[in-house]
Amino acid sequence: MADSIWASQAGLRLVDQARRLRQWNKTAGIWCDRALTSRATLNRFWACRPIRRETFIAICQAVEVNWQMVADPQAIAPLSIADAVSITDLPLQEGSWQSWGDAPDTGVFYGRAEELARLESWIVKERCRLVALLDMGGIGKTALAAKLGRRMGGDFERVMWRSLRNAPMLEEMLADFGQFFGYGAEGDLPNHLDGKILALMEHLQNRRCLIVLDNLESILQEGDRTGRYRPGYEGYGQLLRYVADTAHQSCVLFTSRERPKGLATFEGHTLPVRCFLLSGLLEAEGREIFRTKGTFSATNEDWSLLIRRYGGNPLALKIVASAVRDFFGSDIAQFLEFLRQGPFIFDDIRELLERQFGRLTPLEQEIMYWLALNGESVSFQTLQANLAMPLPPLEALESLASLQRRSLIEKSGDRFTQQPVVMEYVLHRFIERVTEEITRRDLQLFCQHALIKAQAQEALRETQRIHIVQPLLYYLLARLGPPERLRLTLEALLADLQGKSAPEIGYAADNLLHLLGALAGDRQSYGASSLISRQSDST
Repeated sequence: MADSIWASQAGLRLVDQARRLRQWNKTAGIWCDRALTSRATLNRFWACRPIRRETFIAICQAVEVNWQMVADPQAIAPLSIADAVSITDLPLQEGSWQSWGDAPDTGVFYGRAEELARLESWIVKERCRLVALLDMGGIGKTALAAKLGRRMGGDFERVMWRSLRNAPMLEEMLADFGQFFGYGAEGDLPNHLDGKILALMEHLQNRRCLIVLDNLESILQEGDRTGRYRPGYEGYGQLLRYVADTAHQSCVLFTSRERPKGLATFEGHTLPVRCFLLSGLLEAEGREIFRTKGTFSATNEDWSLLIRRYGGNPLALKIVASAVRDFFGSDIAQFLEFLRQGPFIFDDIRELLERQFGRLTPLEQEIMYWLALNGESVSFQTLQANLAMPLPPLEALESLASLQRRSLIEKSGDRFTQQPVVMEYVLHRFIERVTEEITRRDLQLFCQHALIKAQAQEALRETQRIHIVQPLLYYLLARLGPPERLRLTLEALLADLQGKSAPEIGYAADNLLHLLGALAGDRQSYGASSLISRQSDST
C-alpha cells in the first residue's frame, strides 16, 4: 500500500518512551482524540502493521516524536501529489519537525476562512516576524492558531507550540526552545538571559521556524490595563521586542486576551509586526456549531437573535446548543422566551467572564457595572457624568479603550454598550455583590450605582425594574427571610444614612426606596427620598 507506513522496532521504543512521559497507555483515549484515530489503529501501530500515512504521522506528532525516526525505512516513499493534497494540516516536507504540545485538535473547525487567509498572507507572503491574535476568552483564538499553524507547517523547517497557561518561567522556555531546535545542547547555552535570547534569535535568523505561544495573558498582571508583565516574567517582553525589532526569517505567533505592553511602536499595516483582533463567528458559522449537536427548530430571526446575543462566541454557542437540546426540546424560540424573563447565564460562561472581569482595574469594573445597569448605549459624556467619582477625561478614555481591546464593550459611533451575554453576566455579578452588602449592612457598590435611572424614559425604567430590582429583591428574600424582616432591614439601612453627606449616600437612598416600593408592590412609592438624592444632580 503506497499510502501506508509501519513502524520499526527502534521507532516504537522512541514512541514508547514519549508516551510514558505523558503517563498514557498504548491506546489512551486522549491519544486517539489528538491523532483523530481509533484504538484499533493504535494497536496496528504497536504491532508494526501498515496504517495510513497521515494517521501514522498524527500518532507520532501527538507525542512529539519525529515520524521519520519512527517509520521503518522501507516504508517511507515519496508522496504523490494526491497524497500531499489530502494531508493539508500535516505537512510532510523532508526535514520538517513539529512539536504541537497540548495544541487542540482541529479536526472539527467552524468557518474562519477569511481570517485564516489573512493571517496566512501576513506570515507566509509578507513574512511578518511577530503576530498577535487577540480577543476575549472563548472566541476561538487557540483553535484558530492551531489550525493556522498546521496549515502553514510546510512553509517552516521547525514548528513549535507551547502554552503559557501555567506561566512557565522564560529561562525554562528558552531551554525548551534550545533543546527542540537543536542549538542548545546541555551546557552550550550562555548563563545570562540576554545571551540565551540572542542564541534563539541567531537560530531564527538561520532557519525558518514558527513558534506559537498560547495564552500570553497568563503572564500579564491582573488589573493592569497597560498589559504589564507579572513580576519575574518581564523577560518575555524583552524576548518579544527582540523578535519584533530584529531581522530574521521566522515568525512568533501568540494568542492573548490582552495586548502586552511594549509592542505598539513596532506594529503597523506595512510593518512586520501585526495584531489581529478576532471577532465572533458569522451567523452561518454559528449555526454549524448547533448542527453538530443535533437538529434545532428556529426561524431565521431566532437564529440571528441567538447568535448575536452571544456575540458569535464559539464556546458560548456550544454551551447554549447543549442546553437548548437537553432542556428546551431543541426549540430555540422557547429558549429565547426563557431569557426574556430575566438575567440568566450558564455556569461555564460565567467562569469564562469571571476570569476576564477579575483582571480589570476598579475603574474599569465601575464602568462595566454602569453600562450594564444603564441597559442602553451611552455617550462618553453621559458615562463620565454618572460615574460615582469624578475623573479626568483622559483616565476615563483610557479605561474605555482598555475595555474595548478586551472585547468587553462595543462602540458604535460615539456611543458605548456591551454584548448581551456580557451585560447579563455583569448584572448577575452586581446583584450578587449588592445582596452580600445589604446582608452585611456594608453598602459600597450599592451606593455607587442607581438601580433605576431617574431621568430615563419609562420603557427603560420598566426594564430596570424587571431585570435589576425584582431579581435583587428575590435574592434578598432568599437570604434575609420573610418580607417583613427584609422591610425592617431596608428601613434600618435607610435610617443609617441620616446625617451623612451626599457623596457618602450616593445612590443608596433612592435604591432603598425602590426596593421598599417593590417589596410593598407599590409602584408609586418609587419616588425621591427626603435624604439628598444623588440622581437629582445627575444628567
